[in-house]
Amino acid sequence: MSEKNSGLFRFFPVVLAVIAGAVGIYWFQSDERKAVAPGGTAVQSAASRPTGAMAAFLVKADRKPVPDIAFQDGTGKPMRLSAWKGRVVLVNLWATWCAPCRKEMPALAALQKQLGSPEFEVVAISLDRKGVEAASAFLEETGAASLNLYVEPTARILSELEAIGLPATLLVDRKGNEIGRLLGPAEWNSPEAIALIRSALAEQP
Repeated sequence: MSEKNSGLFRFFPVVLAVIAGAVGIYWFQSDERKAVAPGGTAVQSAASRPTGAMAAFLVKADRKPVPDIAFQDGTGKPMRLSAWKGRVVLVNLWATWCAPCRKEMPALAALQKQLGSPEFEVVAISLDRKGVEAASAFLEETGAASLNLYVEPTARILSELEAIGLPATLLVDRKGNEIGRLLGPAEWNSPEAIALIRSALAEQP
């Protein structure tokens, strides 16, 4: 066998391993969306798992408490996520320099306008170091001024929530547990997103 062919045969198993890894990742994500924890809810059931615009939303098979992250409101008042316990919350992490964040912000504002209530809020938190003024201007520019302004300039909550980039969005149930998450921009005012939120609201406390 020539040296050239020998090199190809040595490279072939590496290619197979990469393909197998990619397939494994796909099935892992699919299984996570399908999984149902004991006593599963409507949001968790395989029959109603997110599709369409929400297909990338990863449902947690085993809901765990979301860390009680600290941040501030637009006036500088200290806030903690636990203040929303008893409500369904969509926590969104964004920054002014994040192009995908700019793309999805109007949809988040539309979702808040449609479903915002004492039972539900979109809690969009700016991780921008430019401060409150820059974050507020960004919401105005993107047509999302209807969202309440929250900021956390140290970006510490990225690691606390184990988010690997922006935008990152977590859906939290009334008990403070994570229903699931979506990394990257999404159509949060789509029928699928509305159905997802309504399903979470319909759960018994």
